[in-house]
Amino acid sequence: MILVYDTAVERNPKVLKTCRKYLHWTQRSVFHGELSTAQYRALMAALKTTIDQDYDSIVTYTVRSPDMIETSTIGIDLGGPGDII
Repeated sequence: MILVYDTAVERNPKVLKTCRKYLHWTQRSVFHGELSTAQYRALMAALKTTIDQDYDSIVTYTVRSPDMIETSTIGIDLGGPGDII
């Protein structure tokens, strides 16, 4: 899955910390990784209690097959496939 968020600056640290528990950080507000259904539900529940749903936005993209993803980067590579905290 790929997760992208746009939240108010005061909520960014908590959203970042929550996402890093489940996914790999790719760019400033972009994460990716594989999650089970239970992990996905837990992540979404945690994020719903963290954000202001009338102001903030979190978008997830579910990829059905990891073999079908091709990525490329222009500029510096900010994140990486390091350990999930």
